[in-house]
Amino acid sequence: MAEESDFDAFVEGRSPALLRSAYLLVQDEGLAEDLLQTALVKAWFAWGRIQEPEAYVRRIMVTTSASWWRRRWHRETPTEVPGERHVAAGGEEVENAQDLWNAIGHLPRRQRAVVVLRYLEDRSEVETASLMGCSVGTVKSQCAKALVKLRSDVALASDVEEGSRS
Repeated sequence: MAEESDFDAFVEGRSPALLRSAYLLVQDEGLAEDLLQTALVKAWFAWGRIQEPEAYVRRIMVTTSASWWRRRWHRETPTEVPGERHVAAGGEEVENAQDLWNAIGHLPRRQRAVVVLRYLEDRSEVETASLMGCSVGTVKSQCAKALVKLRSDVALASDVEEGSRS
């Protein structure tokens, strides 16, 4: 029973942070919740053997999101009106609030995982490599490639141009 209460306390205490990481990995609220739930279920079965629970769950989330991405069918989603814009709950248009998240969503899965773990989760290169199951060199190269892509992303470039005109 002690293990069960430890797991419950871990889930209650760390779920918000883990859910943010899951969202940043999959770029969808529903999928992020599914990803976290899947990771927690997998962690539950190994709970007695886990030394660092948060690192273990994050590793599960990274590998699971990668396997989901491999299986996902990339297709177009039809809409009623081409180029329709999302409107915030209060009725105001959200113009620049999602630009960074959209730009991160454009990155390939490994680059996105590196950016999320290194910059948004503030992990070291060694921790990131361990969580992703790759070398530190791979983390460095994927991070460099991701930053180049983020710098050239259209959504972010337009903000920089507007700021330089002011």
